[in-house]
Amino acid sequence: MSAPKSEAKSEATNRAMDLATNEVHLVGRLSQAPEERVLPSGDSVWTFRVVVPRRRSAARSRQAVDAIECAAWSVKARRSVSGWSADDVVEVTGELHRRFFRAGGAVASRVEVEMSAGRVIRRAASG
Repeated sequence: MSAPKSEAKSEATNRAMDLATNEVHLVGRLSQAPEERVLPSGDSVWTFRVVVPRRRSAARSRQAVDAIECAAWSVKARRSVSGWSADDVVEVTGELHRRFFRAGGAVASRVEVEMSAGRVIRRAASG
């Protein structure tokens, strides 16, 4: 006798989830110096934007770069980011997360990379 359809579907979903992954690896330039924000909860987060080039695809878009929002929540990640400067070339690894928050009385959301590790590859040229 075979398993009920809902049970079979659940097993298929579980197998698919075993293969699922959420890994982000970026190498790009910081558009500006990272900023520390202290939240109402007392937690602090460093936010920054990594600019990465797009692959050339004339049929899709004229946009040459993407600016990817990133956040450093862990102590180790915040310590790394605190020494970064605008125009540094950095490598960031982490996970893509969607975060919900209230803004002006409405619920808003943002997709960002939650950094787990990062390093400076090349410092910005000084003035």
